[in-house]
Amino acid sequence: MKMIVGLGNPGKKYDDTRHNVGFELIGELAKRWQVDGFRDKHQAQMAEAVLAGEKALLLAPQTFMNLSGVSVRLAADFYKLPLTDLLVVCDDFNLPLGSLRMRTKGSAGGQNGLDNIIQQLGTQEIARLRIGIGPVPERWSTVDFVLGKFSRDEQELADQTIRRAADAVECWMAEGPTAAMNQFN
Repeated sequence: MKMIVGLGNPGKKYDDTRHNVGFELIGELAKRWQVDGFRDKHQAQMAEAVLAGEKALLLAPQTFMNLSGVSVRLAADFYKLPLTDLLVVCDDFNLPLGSLRMRTKGSAGGQNGLDNIIQQLGTQEIARLRIGIGPVPERWSTVDFVLGKFSRDEQELADQTIRRAADAVECWMAEGPTAAMNQFN
């Protein structure tokens, strides 16, 4: 079993913001995999799916970004999930819009949701797929930028990037992290 965690903030106020691309990716996977519905479990919206005979959990923590690790730890503990079967998907304002970066370990790199997951699980050895949303324009605060929506000009590229990120997740599931990194980084 694999668990794909998409990070974001719950509530209409945050729908379609740059910070919620992880939630958008979970929605894209649910559509592709014809997931019937999500339920509230482990302080998250969660659904089960099967891809190429392998069970996958789609998890969208509802704890707000900075406490995402609470939900991830609850679900990982409940399912006794080896951390090698966990993939966290989050935004990265240091990467240009349209880019993807997958790694199998490393620091949070300033992403507070990922940092909380690392703290809760006690390791940096967690696969992550970062979706570029940047750069932050001059004179903008980082918070205002990540909680802002994509402009009309940016939206098409953002949508294409979510679809590519879903392709990367499917590659990670089918062929492993090295193949996904080689193909999508």
